[in-house]
Amino acid sequence: MNQEGNVAASSAPQIVFFDLETNVPSRCGSGGGRFHVLEFGAIVVCPRKLVELESYATLIRPSDLSAASVRSSRPEGITRAAVAGAPTFEQVADRIYAMLNGRIWAGHNIQRFDMVRIKEAFAEIGRPAPLPVGSIDSLGVLTQRFGRRAGNMKLLRCSNCTHPIIKYFRSLDDVRMNLEVLKHCATVLFLVRHFMSITI
Repeated sequence: MNQEGNVAASSAPQIVFFDLETNVPSRCGSGGGRFHVLEFGAIVVCPRKLVELESYATLIRPSDLSAASVRSSRPEGITRAAVAGAPTFEQVADRIYAMLNGRIWAGHNIQRFDMVRIKEAFAEIGRPAPLPVGSIDSLGVLTQRFGRRAGNMKLLRCSNCTHPIIKYFRSLDDVRMNLEVLKHCATVLFLVRHFMSITI
């Protein structure tokens, strides 16, 4: 690669895979009937080698502590006791902003969920939200490439194809798993294209 190519590659925006864990809004009024961010996890990835450069994860105490469940149905689920002593979103907002702003955002179903929740969380504390330079939603990518015939496109099901022993996830586990799922799917697509090119 020539010098111009090296400069272009080094200046390419980094990719940040991120995931949020939230409450499930209740009609009974718990948590104000809206989403509260309970955990944030992210990894910054080199766009050329797809290797992890930086990571950050934190539990977050919601403004309404009743939004977090007293008990969780999952062994590693987030409980009210777990977030009671955690920092508020406002206290970690600078770190989250630095992780996300000006990078390509990636994750599973982030366009319909995580990106919306991030904007809401920053609006709640009266601060401008970080802005991506682009986004990669693995739910959309996998559905487009493999189609609905592939079945349930939840991240857990997708991961079972590559890491069947993993059963439960938290934010940082989810983003790392998401990266691996996309790597494996990219390999499958490459092999399919190669096979079709030599059989036509």
